[in-house]
Amino acid sequence: MSGGVGGGGMAELAALLADGTRAGICLALLDGRAWTAGELARRAGVAPSTASEHLNRLVRGGLLVEERQGRHRYLRLAGPSVAQLIEDLAGHAPAPPAPTTSLRAAGASAALAYARTCYDHLAGRLGVLLYDALLADGRLDRSSGLALTPDGWAWAAGLGVPVDVLRAARRPVVRDCLDWTERRPHLAGALGAALRRRFAELGWITQGTGRAVRLTPIGRAALAGSLGVPEHILIRDTPAAPSSGRA
Repeated sequence: MSGGVGGGGMAELAALLADGTRAGICLALLDGRAWTAGELARRAGVAPSTASEHLNRLVRGGLLVEERQGRHRYLRLAGPSVAQLIEDLAGHAPAPPAPTTSLRAAGASAALAYARTCYDHLAGRLGVLLYDALLADGRLDRSSGLALTPDGWAWAAGLGVPVDVLRAARRPVVRDCLDWTERRPHLAGALGAALRRRFAELGWITQGTGRAVRLTPIGRAALAGSLGVPEHILIRDTPAAPSSGRA
């Protein structure tokens, strides 16, 4: 489209995500992995042929890209900017009213809300705590747009983050991303992605089920020390058993 994106282009984009199946597919792909078409069909609860139609529309619309390996078709989000768009939209959506019906489901929901991947960076309460701590300690500054301060660069380098690679990246070093469970920003951008990778290398975090991320006991102590925050605020709340409805 010439002359920039017009109202028609915005309407087309909105229509792509106005369908519950396509929106659910995009949310699933926020884990940063490439999924097969069959996996996405099962996740969405639709027939493979139906999923294929939705996936084709998302690819044509520029939200997904596909790769083929043998007979398998793999799909992933088209990039960090698409991931941020999906997460931002989820953050503005009304909270789902469906009640949790089992302790297992409550645990899975709590794990996802506490820490998860948002494409390639950390989200959930842990991601927001990281963002807030870096702001409070002067390692991030948002007085004239979010930026990493000299103290922030030194802190990242001290963790073993390859800061020269960050400086040369075409992607913004830091940006905020509205968290859909906390309804506040978490840290995205090249630094957010690099910190997630580095925390995993150090054994501070491990991948849980789906998008959920676990903060290890060693990681909890180390991250609290690195951020200068009390360790107890990094402890995940344990969900209470669902009520049976009896007094």
